[in-house]
Amino acid sequence: MTDVVLLQGSTQSPAGFRRLVAALTRRGHRPVTTDLPSAAAPTADGYADLLVAGLPADLDRPVVVAHSASGLILPALAERLDAVRQVWLAAVVGDHRGQRSLMTELQADPPAVFNPEWLATGRGIDDVAATYFLFHDADWTTLREVLGTVSLCDLSALYAEVPTTDPAARPSTYLLPTGDRTLRPTWMAAAARERLGVEPVELPGGHNNFVAHAERVAQEIDRAARG
Repeated sequence: MTDVVLLQGSTQSPAGFRRLVAALTRRGHRPVTTDLPSAAAPTADGYADLLVAGLPADLDRPVVVAHSASGLILPALAERLDAVRQVWLAAVVGDHRGQRSLMTELQADPPAVFNPEWLATGRGIDDVAATYFLFHDADWTTLREVLGTVSLCDLSALYAEVPTTDPAARPSTYLLPTGDRTLRPTWMAAAARERLGVEPVELPGGHNNFVAHAERVAQEIDRAARG
């Protein structure tokens, strides 16, 4: 059994991991979700400290999985938990080597990182936007279930932070949904290769593909946990 810590992104509550939790449990792992607090800390280290305080004390060198913007927290949290592996699930990888914040990178070339349509939504997201950008690979039954899990989390302070923990310091697996409509697949692939030193694992679906493709995502996390 491997402990698997699941860190949600900035658009969905931990309830969005329900199907992935079930799929990981069937594979013999102990998945643990976290409730990422909105605008709760000014740095990734601060968020890592908050999250560790709320996690089970008996975690044993877990695999830590981060989705989307929570990739900015992943290296710091993995360091505190002495994680055996980091799994980046359509996640942002900070530019530690170049010593650039995500905001600096965005200012240089926004469409290279994010889909311009996603940037145009601003900070709000309704059911239509969630369906189009996050869950476009889900069937009707799944969509009805997950729209209620949409929940915005303000991580904007981290966008301005220059990464202090090297994301390549621990072994990583990058899971890249090829149909992503938020982060650019080309940017994610380059980040995996240049900032983590790994070849991305291409998966079907969109940005929140762990909803519609829970079994496939769980399979790859299981492979990562087994090394």
